[in-house]
Amino acid sequence: MLENISFANPGFFWLLLLLPLALLWYFFKRKEQNASLTISSVKGFSKDDIIPKLRHLLFIFRLLSLAAIIVAMARPQTEDISTRTKTTKGIDIVMAIDVSSSMLARDLKPNRLSALKEVASDFIVKRPNDRIGLVAYAGEGYTKTPITSDKSIVLRALGEITYGQLNDGTAIGMGLATAVNRLKESKAISKIIILLTDGVNNSGFIEPLTAADLAIEFGIKTYTIGLGTNGNALSPIAYNSDGS
Repeated sequence: MLENISFANPGFFWLLLLLPLALLWYFFKRKEQNASLTISSVKGFSKDDIIPKLRHLLFIFRLLSLAAIIVAMARPQTEDISTRTKTTKGIDIVMAIDVSSSMLARDLKPNRLSALKEVASDFIVKRPNDRIGLVAYAGEGYTKTPITSDKSIVLRALGEITYGQLNDGTAIGMGLATAVNRLKESKAISKIIILLTDGVNNSGFIEPLTAADLAIEFGIKTYTIGLGTNGNALSPIAYNSDGS
């Protein structure tokens, strides 16, 4: 069980040498810690009474607490080495996620963006052997997470994606081009972009077809997933304090 544990700061273990020194100090100083009191009878302080002997436990607990602090400072880490011996398909995936204001429409519950994140989270969990990265885009695009096999990082980054982090708009070409940039140098057998959006391109200086041609040039497959339902949908709107 301990063979997969490593330590980020093993140098702190030198502090464990303080424990035997503290034990020696306690051994030689213990008699000085005994207090004397004149009383009429010592019947209640029989040598067979276990309570006075328990006072040493307090020092033992202090040593154990100090040892635990030192181990924590050494930052123990676990590593799953089983994945190194697995045969994988070598797929690198980048999910390009639309975070424009229209993604707050409530035709999906509680809104399109939240529903997208729930489905994306389930997809990520079910791809244990693939590397996944995240790109967020609205009026512009940026890399939220580079491609990685650490699904906990990807899931945490996915949860942090919200509306308002970018200028509003739907720059599909920008989102797709950013995803291509993350995958173009990948050595994976298969490279895939999953573009998730609820609208049409209306901003950005890169046309979607131009970005799609770039993906083809680098051998990247692109899958587009549309979100939302037909018809009207409730959506929050912004307004100034004067009501305009």
